[in-house]
Amino acid sequence: MNEQENHFETRQEEKKKSPFKGLAKMVTAGVIGSVITLSVAPYIDSNQEMLASIEDAASLEGNEEVSSLDAVPVAHTDQSIADTIEYASEAIVGIVNLQQQQMQFRQQQGNEESVESGTGSGVIFKQNDEGTFIVTNNHVIEGANEIEVSLYNGEKVMAELIGTDPLTDIAVLKVAANIEAHVLEFGDSSLLRAGDQVLAIGNPLGLDLSRTVTQGIVSGVERTLSVTTSAGEWDLNVIQTDAAINPGNSGGALINTAGEVIGINSLKISESGVEGLGFAIPSNEVMPIIDEIIENGQVNRPYVGVGLASLNEIPPHYLQNLPNTVTEGAVVTTIDQESAAATAGLMVEDVLVSINGKAITDSSDLRKYLYTEFAIGDQVTIEFYRQGELQNVTLTLTSNQ
Repeated sequence: MNEQENHFETRQEEKKKSPFKGLAKMVTAGVIGSVITLSVAPYIDSNQEMLASIEDAASLEGNEEVSSLDAVPVAHTDQSIADTIEYASEAIVGIVNLQQQQMQFRQQQGNEESVESGTGSGVIFKQNDEGTFIVTNNHVIEGANEIEVSLYNGEKVMAELIGTDPLTDIAVLKVAANIEAHVLEFGDSSLLRAGDQVLAIGNPLGLDLSRTVTQGIVSGVERTLSVTTSAGEWDLNVIQTDAAINPGNSGGALINTAGEVIGINSLKISESGVEGLGFAIPSNEVMPIIDEIIENGQVNRPYVGVGLASLNEIPPHYLQNLPNTVTEGAVVTTIDQESAAATAGLMVEDVLVSINGKAITDSSDLRKYLYTEFAIGDQVTIEFYRQGELQNVTLTLTSNQ
C-alpha cells in the first residue's frame, strides 16, 4: 500500500499504555525484484568431422550402410516467461482503500467524503455467475468504508467485501461477474524448493506502476514470522523470496514459471541494512482460508473469551503474589462476559500457565494451541494462578463467530 498502508507494511500501531499491553511488532508488505539472465551459444564442430564420426560408428556396427541423417524438427510448446506474465497480469488488480473523512466548510462541519487511504494489489482466482472473486491481504482493505478495484484495462469498479481473516492476513472481495479478466490457478506450494524461480506481479507505490513484474528465487520455505495483527499476535507460515519489496505489492501474486499462484505477497523485513527479505503466504494455506471465507464470511476457530498479555510484559508490582518459580505464562487482561471463560469463572489478573498439560509461555501460545490442536466443542482444562494459588477450570470451546 502507499505510505498510509495499515497494520503490516508501514504500520506503527501503538500498544495501549496499560499494565497489560506490550509493544507491537511491525511488518510491511509487498514484493518486487529483478534478475538478469544470460545465454551461452555452444561451439559446433564442422560437418566433415560429424560425417567422419558417423562413418566410424557404422563400421563398428558391422559396416552397416549409412545413407543420411533425417532432421526431425522439435516443436517448442512451452510458453516464454513474457507469455506467462502477459496472461497472468490480466488477473492482477489494483485495490484502493476508501475511508470516510469529515469535510470542513467555512468552519462548519460538512458532509463525509470517501478519500483514498491506501492502495494494494489483488488476484482474480475465480469467476462464475455469482461474480468475479479476488483475494488480497486483510491489511490492504482493513478499515475501508468502500473498496475500489482497478482492472488491467483501466476500468474501475466497486467491490463487495465477502469476508476477512485478520490473523492470516487474507481477505476475499467480489465484483461483477461480467468483467473481462483472466483467472489465475493456484499451484502446490508444498513442491517449492529453495532456488526455484518465482515472479511477483503487483502495484508497487500505487497504481501508477500497476502490474509491475519482477523476478527472483525462493530463498526458503516453511519460514515462520511472528506478526502483530488486529486479531492479536500470530506465527505466520511464509515463503521467503529474495525479491525486493515495496508498499503497494501487498495482496499481489507470487507465481511460478508455469503461471500458477504459489503465494500471496504480504510481508517484508524493513530494517536498516536489510535487503532481499520478502515473504508470501503459501498457496496451500491461502486456499482453505479462501474457501471458508466464501462459505462463512470468516474463519471459524475455537474461542475461550479472554484477552491476554505475556507475563514478562506486566510490571512486577502487579505480580507480588505470584511464586518466584513462575516466570512464564499469560495474564488475563479482559473477559468476554458471554464467553466460556466467564462461565468457567476465569478472572482478570489470573495467570494462565497451561492448557491440557501444554505449557503456556506467553500470550501467543494459548492462541496457537487453540487454533492448531483443538476444535470447537472440545473440552479443555486450563491451569492458572490466582493470588499465588494454583487452580484449574474445565471449559468447552465455543466458536469465535
